[in-house]
This record gives sequence, structure tokens and C-alpha cells, in this order.
Amino acid sequence: MEIAIVVLILLVAAALVVGWYLQRWVRMRRGGGVSVALRWRPDHPRASWHLGLGRYEGEEFVWYRVWSLRTGPDRVFQRESMQIADRRDPSGSEAYAVPEGSTVLRCESPTQEAIEIAMGPGALTGFLSWLESAPPGRRLPHAS
Repeated sequence: MEIAIVVLILLVAAALVVGWYLQRWVRMRRGGGVSVALRWRPDHPRASWHLGLGRYEGEEFVWYRVWSLRTGPDRVFQRESMQIADRRDPSGSEAYAVPEGSTVLRCESPTQEAIEIAMGPGALTGFLSWLESAPPGRRLPHAS
């Protein structure tokens, strides 16, 4: 009898985790977004790619990790401080860790650590357009 209760509790807990994850995923997708792989601290030898969904929210680019139970975004980047320092094709085994046909952008900011973002051609065009657009009277560094 005691084992059955423990198993039941574990099943209910697993169902709650799965339900939480599905609800988060549906909420992320409903708001629109693009498939983006992100790597923070790219100069660190053990830095790895993480798949996620990126979305534009006004002056911010928010990124949700695919396998996360957070309610909000995992990373938030401000348009005004983000600059593209380098642009390249994925190399070696990294081509398997990023979306197909991706271009890798190294982005730097005076207020945040360097990151690398990998995204496909359509997402890249949208990202560059968002990054280069700004309200009148405000100058941003050239993104491409």
C-alpha cells in the first residue's frame, strides 16, 4: 500500500511538471518567435549551445530556453547596447547544435557578457532589421 502511494505521488508530480512545461511552450509559441541557439561566454572552453526561442519585445530581444521551467525569459538583451562584433558560419560539430542553415553572430555589449547567437536566414534578416531600426533621433551602431 505504501509503495502505491509513493508511485502515485511521483506520477502526479511528473504530470504537473509535464503540464507546466507544455503550458510554458504554448505561451512562448503563441507570442511568436524564432528558433535561436545561444551560447554565452563563447570564449570559455566549455561553452555550449542551448536551443531556444527568441522574441522581440519592443527594445528587448528575449530568449527562452527550450528545456527550462522558468516562467519568464532566460535571457534579455537590450537593443541599444547590443553590437555585432563578428559574423561566421558554424564550424565542425557546432553545425549539429544550431538550427539548420544558421549564421553565427558574436554580439557584444558594454553592459552584458559576450554571446553568440545562431539563427537561420529568415530569422537572421529579422534580427538584423530589428537591431538596426531605432526611433528617430537615436543612433545605434551599425549591426551588419
